[in-house]
Amino acid sequence: MIVSKQIEIKTKGHTDIIDITPLVEKKLAETGLSIGTLTVFVIGSTAGVTTIEYEPGLLKDLQVAFESVAPLKGDYEHNLRWGDGNGYAHIRASLLKASLTIPFVNKRLTLGTWQQVVFVDFDNRPRQRKIALQFMGE
Repeated sequence: MIVSKQIEIKTKGHTDIIDITPLVEKKLAETGLSIGTLTVFVIGSTAGVTTIEYEPGLLKDLQVAFESVAPLKGDYEHNLRWGDGNGYAHIRASLLKASLTIPFVNKRLTLGTWQQVVFVDFDNRPRQRKIALQFMGE
């Protein structure tokens, strides 16, 4: 069986890292599925998803790492073309990726003890974001 769901979150932008694990777990419970795989997909080109240990030190480290790879104040052709100043956000999002696959067993996400599902909004302004969830299982 395939079940599609969606979650919406408000973000602050500027590499805002949000733990969406509880929201995803709630949607899994609503499906009634016991075993299968989940695809988490970001709708938009300036955000991404991954798993991390959601703790303040690592959140800061991740933000610093993205700043070193694609600096906010860098020169981006995208900014010259569109004038929206978020070229860095597109680069960061493409490196992080827009989707993530997670198995689930016994109605629970197969995550490690210190592993959470996080949404990262790189855009240069607050946003209302949509995340597609597609559960495949039985």
